Amino acid sequence: MTSSEIREKYLKFFEKRGHTILPSAPLVPENDPTTLFNTAGMQPLVPYLLGEPHPGGKRLANIQKCVRTGDIDEVGDNTHLTFFEMMGNWSLGDYFKEDAIKWSFELLTSKKEGFGLDPQRLYVTCFEGNEDVPKDEESASVWKEIFEKNNVTGERIYFMPAKNNWWQPGPNGPCGPDTEMFYDLTDTLTEGLTKEQYLKADDEQKIVEIWNDVFMQYMKKDDKIVGELPNKNVDTGSGFERVCAVLQGKTNVFDTDLFDFAPTSTKQERIVADHTRAAVFLIADGVTPSNTERSYVLRRLIRRAIVNKGDILSVAEKVIEKYKDFYNLGDKDKILSVLQEENNKFNKVLGDAEKDLKKYSDQKISGQEMFLLFSSKGIPVELAESLGYEVDRSGFEEEMQKHQEVSKAGSEQKFKGGLGGHSEMEVRYHTATHLLHQALREVLGEHVEQKGSNITPERLRFDFVHPQKMTDEEKQRVEEIVNQKIKEDLPVNKVVMKKEEAEKVGALHFFGDKYGEEVSVYYIGDSLDSAWSKEFCGGPHVERTSDLASERDPERLAKDRSFKILKEEAISQGIRRIKAVLS
Repeated sequence: MTSSEIREKYLKFFEKRGHTILPSAPLVPENDPTTLFNTAGMQPLVPYLLGEPHPGGKRLANIQKCVRTGDIDEVGDNTHLTFFEMMGNWSLGDYFKEDAIKWSFELLTSKKEGFGLDPQRLYVTCFEGNEDVPKDEESASVWKEIFEKNNVTGERIYFMPAKNNWWQPGPNGPCGPDTEMFYDLTDTLTEGLTKEQYLKADDEQKIVEIWNDVFMQYMKKDDKIVGELPNKNVDTGSGFERVCAVLQGKTNVFDTDLFDFAPTSTKQERIVADHTRAAVFLIADGVTPSNTERSYVLRRLIRRAIVNKGDILSVAEKVIEKYKDFYNLGDKDKILSVLQEENNKFNKVLGDAEKDLKKYSDQKISGQEMFLLFSSKGIPVELAESLGYEVDRSGFEEEMQKHQEVSKAGSEQKFKGGLGGHSEMEVRYHTATHLLHQALREVLGEHVEQKGSNITPERLRFDFVHPQKMTDEEKQRVEEIVNQKIKEDLPVNKVVMKKEEAEKVGALHFFGDKYGEEVSVYYIGDSLDSAWSKEFCGGPHVERTSDLASERDPERLAKDRSFKILKEEAISQGIRRIKAVLS
């Protein structure tokens, strides 16, 4: 099967079983301070997994764009990628273990509707239980029935500890066991395996994980199980590139048709292909290169591709052509322009680099020195190493983490991203971003578009399109508008409607294909037609704008300046950032 056929089969399979097919969310997460990028399919659905109704209903499925950079130095082997796609389906308090497992098996093995894999080459793991939660006999019994019905013989089901088969986002929140499916790549293990043989085959990569069903069954508080959830969720998923490799009979992801846009026979070529593909998707989702946060990640990917002798513009054009039918990548010329500009900047860096590095006559560069070279001169680690210098890599990364907001948690922990972020103050700040957005459009013009936000209990951060620094008068006027709307005690309402209707009434949205056919629109005012602000959004929000003030007393509201801009700055060309607080 081609990758396009695999996508189509997967989505049709779950659509037929009552799932609403969602478009991918952007790579840049909304209102999630825990991570720079969406790193798993479930991450954009966090509010709904926590109980908020989804406009698409209780059964959802999609293919989600993801970026992880925790293993960037491993890219070029058989499996590691920075950009990848995750197939996933979800039950929000609807079906549970039996249906999820049966559909997973059917998707993987059905020759008519699924991927047609050989059930005789399938192995599964279940949670072995601990002092808090019993062994997951329910999942195991479903698997036993499936294997018997399909004449799959031998030992196939293995109970594993929490580090293998338990999912939780942290010490608090929904959690539960999972069951993982593994496939024999060698076609030599079909008689079943003892647990010891299974562990050895897994270690030797003779079998590969191909699907995973997470059952959000329990609630944790302070790292202790406090009971079962009244509405149990299912979160299933699989790495798309890995599935393509298995179905196309390849031993590595770079030999699949997903990478037929570039040569990938050497590690250098694989790095160029992977990093350029990631860069194209990041730029399409509004990221531009600079030396801070996610923009630093993009800059590092582009420059690392160039250091590895990549013709990034030529490869990028082919990436855009390859993916244009499934993903809306926007303006091709804009993507290529950003890459060309960064290429030009880096060529200048390359011209000066040898001169800047000559002072390290012993050919050794400490982590702190490398950080200074990067932050002040733009010289990446890879360039210094390619010129023969020995760099203290770990020291450099430590320095970067001191100065950057780089989230490895989302890259290294299973499904980590973003189950926090719903405290009272965060909800207030989330609503405040809507007021700020509309105020900016009134003061600066309708070219202002949201490019991202980050909410913590202490402040809001809002990124937006604007070509120049705001004047003191403009900042003051924005503050006055936001504070006036807080004083007016306006209602904050939500309505679920068709996307086309929402666009007709003027609801704002700037995140590409993120939204499905039905959307949630939050509007500030007494009616949708006359609302002062209206935007596509998943919530959560306060009930009235006066809730943003420290107290709702009318006399206090009349005097207080609840909203205050702390800082306004550039983060990349044409993109500004505001940090603000509520008193």
